[in-house]
Amino acid sequence: MSSKTDTEVIIGGKVFTLSGYESEDYLQKVASYINNKVIEYGKVDSFRRQPLETQGVLLQLNIADDYFKAKKQISILEEELQAKEKELYDLKHELISSQIKLESAEEKVKNLTHEQNDNAKKIVRLETELKKK
Repeated sequence: MSSKTDTEVIIGGKVFTLSGYESEDYLQKVASYINNKVIEYGKVDSFRRQPLETQGVLLQLNIADDYFKAKKQISILEEELQAKEKELYDLKHELISSQIKLESAEEKVKNLTHEQNDNAKKIVRLETELKKK
């Protein structure tokens, strides 16, 4: 288990100490995200007119909305990845099947070429025998 990290961050102009088992960079990134949301909504007049408690709830709702949208996007991407993996598997299977058919066809061509050469030799031999008679 990694060691606990303590780092100071600024959110909404106030300094907070965050602790966790994540890296300091990660904790700063989380704080930066929250701080950007506070700044973003702080620019909206209708938000600023709300009581502080309501502002907090609205921020929490917005962050939860971002979370659920990201989770849904991940789910969509995972489904697309599974579909692509299945398609890739099917294509690999088709490629192997085609390679087997190609090898079989090449072997048939080789055998027919050999047979044609043998028949050509027979024709020459038979023509030679006919000329001798």
